[in-house]
Amino acid sequence: MDIDALRSLLAFVETGSFTRAAKQIHRTQSALSAQMKKLEEETGASLFTKDGRNLVLTEAGLSLSSHAKQLVTMHDQALQQLKSTKGKRSLKLGCPEDYNDTILPAFMATIYAVEPKCSVHIYSEPSVTLRQWLDDGKLDAAILTRQPNTEEGYWLTSDQGVWIASHDYQLNLAEDVPLALFQSDCKYHAAAIDGLTKRGVRYQLLACCNTASAQRGLVQHGLAIGAMGKLSTGDSVKILPDMPPLPAVDIVLSVSAKGHPILHSEFLNQLGNLYTQVTSG
Repeated sequence: MDIDALRSLLAFVETGSFTRAAKQIHRTQSALSAQMKKLEEETGASLFTKDGRNLVLTEAGLSLSSHAKQLVTMHDQALQQLKSTKGKRSLKLGCPEDYNDTILPAFMATIYAVEPKCSVHIYSEPSVTLRQWLDDGKLDAAILTRQPNTEEGYWLTSDQGVWIASHDYQLNLAEDVPLALFQSDCKYHAAAIDGLTKRGVRYQLLACCNTASAQRGLVQHGLAIGAMGKLSTGDSVKILPDMPPLPAVDIVLSVSAKGHPILHSEFLNQLGNLYTQVTSG
């Protein structure tokens, strides 16, 4: 059914006459009558009947007018939504899996505070992959651990490396310590190995993981101890004290060269403050 015809029917319901309805919708009375005739042909039912000198809706007309209100409302809402997103493109955002539970939600809140209707596509991959995707133009931005000795990206927050174990794990330094670490390009991996070696602690590298969930899974089942950022530990493991120190890292947003309308310079330059406001609010 034609949406304009349904609007004309609703105009009749509101005004009670073809003459007034036609004026309200800026059509001729004959054009409105033609629309109503077409509706009757499509529904196979009479929509109007005479009540003295006036036209009133039949039972079928009343039923159709009820549906017409819903259809016109849905049509207008859909059209408004499409118009509001015209010319906008989704933000393609990368985020390592170990930041999904803490850093990502806070960053998304920061984005939505600036652009509530922004559509974001999120890709969870290791940092090395996300950097390559940024270089290849596959992403608009990525949340990353800042590389050592660089000014990479726009600062979001800092994180401190910690040692983790299952809640009932008893560390025995007289035996080889089983380790589950991130892959070798991770800052915590090298620091953990170096720290144990300098203390003369023997270890067995049980697993190299590219996700925090894999590392936590091995650790929480008592198969190994691990090293990761405190923000990624969760409640399923405990932090081990009196272990070799691990580094602090900066977590940043790195953007692609092509840019994105939301990631304009004013927003990026205030990003650290905006992020802090979200996390402390």
